[in-house]
Amino acid sequence: MTMAMDKKVAVNRRTVVLGGAGAAVSVGLFGASAMRTRARQEGPFRVVFIQGVIGDNFYITMDCGAQAKAEELGNIELETQGPERFDQTLQTPILNAVVQTQPDAIMMAPNDAQGMIAPIQAAIDAGVPVLCVDTTINSDIQLADVSTDNVEGGRLAARGLVDAIGGSGKVFVVNVTPGISTTDQREQGFAEEIANYPDVEYLGQEYCDNDPNRAAAIVSARLQSDPDLAGIFGTNLFSAQGSAAGVREQGQTGVVRVVGFDAGPAQVQDLESEVVDLLIAQHPGDIGEIAVQLLHDFLTTGEPIEPKTYVTGATIVTRENIEEPEAARYLYLADCANYVLSDVVPADAAASGTPAAAATPSS
Repeated sequence: MTMAMDKKVAVNRRTVVLGGAGAAVSVGLFGASAMRTRARQEGPFRVVFIQGVIGDNFYITMDCGAQAKAEELGNIELETQGPERFDQTLQTPILNAVVQTQPDAIMMAPNDAQGMIAPIQAAIDAGVPVLCVDTTINSDIQLADVSTDNVEGGRLAARGLVDAIGGSGKVFVVNVTPGISTTDQREQGFAEEIANYPDVEYLGQEYCDNDPNRAAAIVSARLQSDPDLAGIFGTNLFSAQGSAAGVREQGQTGVVRVVGFDAGPAQVQDLESEVVDLLIAQHPGDIGEIAVQLLHDFLTTGEPIEPKTYVTGATIVTRENIEEPEAARYLYLADCANYVLSDVVPADAAASGTPAAAATPSS
């Protein structure tokens, strides 16, 4: 089951539209010099991918997509860096150091929606354009954003959890850190959707700082204080992993239902062992491919990226469909050895005036 999202731009697997889809973009006062029409160039171009955190299967898979697309295009030299923790204070020095090397462009997952504005502005002022992937900032200075529709993903998680708990009971969210655009939006969508179910009581959220051990401790404590807790939503890979561990440690497997956002190897194992009831798998490989394609078109054609917002889909993964190709293809990777280029391309849904089904699996 793939999530349909009504957005300006979606990914289209069936229609190949490379380059030149849009020619103009509205540019604010900030970053105007870095986002002007550039002289047409052939490359090669050096692009640096700054991940949200190193070692996260979501970002590993995104890097696989980006590397595969760069190899296919032939004129993008992609380097990858990232902090050891999802922490703005660790990511900022990496960004600053990369800017000093003057790459042709940066694609990055900002670790704080507000706190990373100034460092990204400094990069743009130094002549290095920045495209945001996955997470974003509370600004429009970046070239573009490529991500999942996280509000809708949160709603999808809420509906799945309500179904898993039988339509009534107490539910709880284990989130990451305040100020992260993606996980904030997932909780927002979850809370909005849960409000539609009068027999479900939402107990709010706690933050695990992207630490699965802390997430497990939070869940264990919550189960002590609320022994009748019916369900938990973990908003990302590590919070979901820790939530499952907490349920398991308290002997509540199959009693307390768990929905996890993301589909790394540990989450898949939890699903198969019936600690987790369903996963919301993003399409990080698609995000990486799209981002590199957009930067390639920007650098080679000299035209700004238009429009500025691109969304990919999310797929529900259950024990029943995990072996099916349209679900299995979105399970996250530990390395790129088996990555298959999907040939997704940016497609402007607004131009046709019809809503787009984002990242529809090829048949």
